[in-house]
Amino acid sequence: MTYLRVIGAGMLLLASAGAYADPCKIAIDSNDMMQFSAHELAVPTTCTDVEVTLRHAGQLPAKVMGHDWVLAKDSDQSAIVNAGLAAGLSHGFLPENDKRIIAATKVVGGGESTTVKFSTAALVQGARYVFFCTAPGHSSVMHGKFLFGDIARVAQAGK
Repeated sequence: MTYLRVIGAGMLLLASAGAYADPCKIAIDSNDMMQFSAHELAVPTTCTDVEVTLRHAGQLPAKVMGHDWVLAKDSDQSAIVNAGLAAGLSHGFLPENDKRIIAATKVVGGGESTTVKFSTAALVQGARYVFFCTAPGHSSVMHGKFLFGDIARVAQAGK
């Protein structure tokens, strides 16, 4: 009987951990098939800082199938991707000191992960933000919406 109580208590603890997940910390996976695990990410305006962890669940190295996670305004995505192509892998497919980039991780390969932390001070509730991978050819399929502060959409995205 004590054994069942211990198992029950452990299950309750595991179940409650999800209920208290920090909405300001996001994890997203990528893989060798040029996919992100989510097409929409959302954070409430109560987050003053956001932490995004990108995990590469594939096996291919960064120079073959590397991925990054970049956040920018929707209208800036194409220009950033094009400038990233010119920058090349040695610069992580990101133009140096580009003010259009709100946040970006480094490029990771299979089995690796990276985290970026950024302030939400410059984000505007309701503005159109996107996240994408800047590796050559990846942004056409590896992209999604980033929602800041739309309470109904944030709650919906969390389901």
